[in-house]
Amino acid sequence: MSIFDDETPRGPMGWARNLPDAGQIKPPVWLTGKFVRNAVISLFTLMVLTSTAFQVRPEEVGLVLRLGKMVRTTEPGLHFKFPFIEDVLRVPVQRQLKEEFGFRTVAAGTSTRYSAADFNGESVMLTGDLNVAVVEWVVQYRVTDPYNYLFRVRDITDTFRSMSQAVMREVVGDRTVTEVLTVGRQEIATTSERLLQEMVNQYEMGIIIEQIVLQDVTPPDPVKPSWDEVNQAQQQRDRLINEALAEYNKVVPRAKGEASQAILQAEGYALERVNGAQGDATRFKAVYEAYRRAPEVTRRRLYL
Repeated sequence: MSIFDDETPRGPMGWARNLPDAGQIKPPVWLTGKFVRNAVISLFTLMVLTSTAFQVRPEEVGLVLRLGKMVRTTEPGLHFKFPFIEDVLRVPVQRQLKEEFGFRTVAAGTSTRYSAADFNGESVMLTGDLNVAVVEWVVQYRVTDPYNYLFRVRDITDTFRSMSQAVMREVVGDRTVTEVLTVGRQEIATTSERLLQEMVNQYEMGIIIEQIVLQDVTPPDPVKPSWDEVNQAQQQRDRLINEALAEYNKVVPRAKGEASQAILQAEGYALERVNGAQGDATRFKAVYEAYRRAPEVTRRRLYL
């Protein structure tokens, strides 16, 4: 029934007589004190559980800090801690980590994509013969001591990258540009790995260097055409040298063989003539002795 029907007074405020009493209006369930209290308790319980339990993945270890001080180390699995006063720092100790210098990998896979940003500040180096080379490399390492890795050195990633760059520039600076770009790459990687490991041990960073790989070593872009011409000239020189050595190895041994054959033939002929002459002389002496003993018989025998 409408409040403006015929039975409702039409006077001023007369329609309010049919409205329910304010004390009879019930608020929604979600505004009651019991519901709010239960919601607060549930939220607090969820926060406590969330801040109490934590998961450590198989390749990690967890370092539990109580008010900023490390109190224990946890192995992979589900663990619990005191809420609000303890924090967990996870360190990957079974995973191989890497730092890239001179380039950045955006997406790895069958078609690897690299960042288009300019990293020449990391890769351009001066060699020992005052030439410039662009050296891009990767340092692969693993964390062996989580505590030292987190707390011994401040900004360990930046420090480690600076150390790697210093070592690589030192090693490259002791070699010529030809060694850096061609035959000396493996030696550079091995020497850099050894020097970087010594420096890491000195700083007690809790890291072991597993491998340093020279990704790409090239001359700077402005001099690449000239460098390619030099390489082509060197390759042509090496080709001509190899062809000359092949011809030498083919002709000289044959000439030596022919000379040895001629010498052996001459020695054989000389030996044959000497032996023949000695045989003739021996036979003549034998005939002479027989003739001396019986001249008539020997003369007739020779005649016959």
